[in-house]
Amino acid sequence: MYDDKILKILEKYNGLRGSLISVLDEIQNVYGYLSENSLRTIADNTQYSLVDIYGVSTFYKSSKLQPKGKHLISVCLGPACHVRGAQKIVEEFERRLGIRSGETTRDAEFTLETVNCLGACALGPIVVVDGKCFSNVIPSMVNKIIKKSHMGIDKNEELKEYENAKMQIN
Repeated sequence: MYDDKILKILEKYNGLRGSLISVLDEIQNVYGYLSENSLRTIADNTQYSLVDIYGVSTFYKSSKLQPKGKHLISVCLGPACHVRGAQKIVEEFERRLGIRSGETTRDAEFTLETVNCLGACALGPIVVVDGKCFSNVIPSMVNKIIKKSHMGIDKNEELKEYENAKMQIN
């Protein structure tokens, strides 16, 4: 049995050349990730092979093949953050959450990922949780970040903190 939402998305793009990426994006927007079932549904209902669909969905970093947690933690491992100890921050998140980078906690509360650059090199090491930027992070801050994320983040408050930190650097 095929998922009706996926079939509607496929129907919307029926016959449009080069629409596979758009189909994958829409399905991921609906479900938060691309399940094996969704990839098979696309293959069974289009001219694309499962191998081609999987190849496209794994090529783009934005495509997610596993469900993500309620809170997404991204730790920057770009050069500036790396030399300031970002790897130790990743290790502390892994220890505290009981997962490795790229994994989601069993309760689906947190997903931990590393990224190549978050574009705030002067404020590194940088951690972004649910769109909230934490700057100059040290391992002893990790537990507080997890607790604050679990309780809910006031993005307006953090935006002010981020802007103040940027002003101090300039």
